[in-house]
Amino acid sequence: MLNHQIQGEGPKVLLIHGLFGDKANLNGLAKTLVQDYQVIQVDLRNHGESFWSNQMNYHLMAADVAQLLSHLKIKQLHVVGHSMGGKTAMALALTQPQLVQSLTVVDISPVRYEHKHTKVFDALCSLPIKQLDSRNQAIAHMQQQQIDIGTTQFLLKNLKKEQDGYRWRMNLDVIEQQYQQIADWPFSDETYSGPTLFIKGELSEYMLPQHQQQVVNHFPNAKAKVINGTGHWLHAEKPKIFHKLVGDFLTNCY
Repeated sequence: MLNHQIQGEGPKVLLIHGLFGDKANLNGLAKTLVQDYQVIQVDLRNHGESFWSNQMNYHLMAADVAQLLSHLKIKQLHVVGHSMGGKTAMALALTQPQLVQSLTVVDISPVRYEHKHTKVFDALCSLPIKQLDSRNQAIAHMQQQQIDIGTTQFLLKNLKKEQDGYRWRMNLDVIEQQYQQIADWPFSDETYSGPTLFIKGELSEYMLPQHQQQVVNHFPNAKAKVINGTGHWLHAEKPKIFHKLVGDFLTNCY
């Protein structure tokens, strides 16, 4: 069962994080929505405090979410996902559309991507985690590998200190091994006709004009919004605008 937390009352909204993240990544959105909704945040497999598995693909991750909803006796809810979480949200909508009241996809398209994280994997996998004496040593290593400080801080949230040293909270080895599955898009003819919103960061390269037809093929009722001056981390860069876009969309879904 996926690790999760639930807060608030009202119509239900599920928030799904991206690669290397955990359920806290969309905390800002959760704090905004919890005034009017019951908000469910999850750790996907091999992330956060959820179970580890040797396999990662979107059929499995969507099934994990569906199993959690069944356990919680939730028959339908709004789903919001960022990046890999957006792909998981889309996979859930395409495979079990009856569960998804509305779909919000944040800065990702239903397409296969080329490898975008080689530099990050190289930095993470070369970190001498068993020899670490402090988090500052890990930060210095990441900077030596030319990973910017914002990305470094995000990635090192996965570094957990225990009595005998540090360990990764995420299943780094399997995430790297299964990366092609994460970058892939295993769907072709499936459609979800419910209300759908795609939100793009203006400067991001994850949602491009050439992806538009694929979006329409899968999600014929999709709308799109662009947040100017933001990249892939638009929810952190311009949170007020992001929260308003999501909140307005959910309100209009009734």
